[in-house]
Amino acid sequence: MHPIVIIGSGMAGYTVAREFRKLSPEQELVMICADDAVNYAKPTLSNAFAGNKAPEQIALGDSAKMATQLNMRIEAETWVKEIKAESHELILEKNGETITQPYSKLVLAVGANPIRLAIAGDGSDDIHVVNSLIDYRAFRENLAKRKDKRVVILGAGLIGCEFANDLLHSDYDVTVIDLAPQPLGRLLPNHVAEAFQTNLEQAGIKFALSTTVEKVTKINDGEDYAVTLANGQTLVADIVLSAIGLQPNTALAKSADIQTSRGIITNTLLETNQPDIYAVGDCAEVNGTLLPFVMPIMQQARALAKTLSGQSTAVHYPAMPVAVKTPAAPLTVLPAPLDVDVNWETEEFDDGMIAKAADAAGTLRGFVLLGATAGKQRLTLTKLVPDLIPAQI
Repeated sequence: MHPIVIIGSGMAGYTVAREFRKLSPEQELVMICADDAVNYAKPTLSNAFAGNKAPEQIALGDSAKMATQLNMRIEAETWVKEIKAESHELILEKNGETITQPYSKLVLAVGANPIRLAIAGDGSDDIHVVNSLIDYRAFRENLAKRKDKRVVILGAGLIGCEFANDLLHSDYDVTVIDLAPQPLGRLLPNHVAEAFQTNLEQAGIKFALSTTVEKVTKINDGEDYAVTLANGQTLVADIVLSAIGLQPNTALAKSADIQTSRGIITNTLLETNQPDIYAVGDCAEVNGTLLPFVMPIMQQARALAKTLSGQSTAVHYPAMPVAVKTPAAPLTVLPAPLDVDVNWETEEFDDGMIAKAADAAGTLRGFVLLGATAGKQRLTLTKLVPDLIPAQI
């Protein structure tokens, strides 16, 4: 029997491997990835300063350790050039050689790549993105070389705000830029976003909103950067970090005639339209839903591990609130489904607010908890929200 092959060594790939090994200790398992296959939790990257974690402390295990731990062959620094779905084969490239790898079942855990804006200026190539431990190491090394502590962050979404809070914790001067009029504009209703922004500003984070970056230019003999905004403002920075969002990696799937939309399309069994090929994690669009967060990955991995071991199991999405790592403005968000019309009701406290999103029938479909007092309601409210994908009996 050919091995089960996982493409990708991120949280999704390793979690599937770990869950599968609990159920099937001996079935041959192979992981293929283009990087060094170091295992780490990506959410750690955006609050490593606050956790006093240097890049080398974030890694949980290198490829050799993980291969032993999970009784699995790991092919690091290996590129998948082609998926031959009909013959159940992969065409790989490693060290300049072409290799054919057969599979019985294939798991695409290929993640998502940072969206990069086309920005003018001779400093635009120096803009950092942090989507891996390798990226993060380069970012921290560059930060350490800078004499001043001025950081400009492009993007006031979840990752941008988390990095801003983390850098502020280490006394960096942080300015966050976004085209939207408010931070976390896609996740929060306006009145909560305003309060969230005020809390972060009071902590010391600066915002330049409703504008975008036109160019990034090297100044002072390349020591600093001038960041020119569309509103005419110019900021001086030691380092620029882009955190404007992620785009699921769909190119490999498309080349194998696997259906894609925003992500790789799967049903609730995480099956693609090609036989014996599955998708999990940030690349997977399950039943039309794309959720690039930790809890959905865990739910997917547990269900898929059972399916791969012979017990066909649909993924179950209960209500899964997201805790935003911004201690200056503690925030928990459970977004309401995009296809549901909701009305917001807000209860205010001295240190924040609860905003509840109810549908026409009065059913709670989402909520936002800002501040420590509101945060205590997380479990109570989560139980009231219907499952996003119900459990199948």
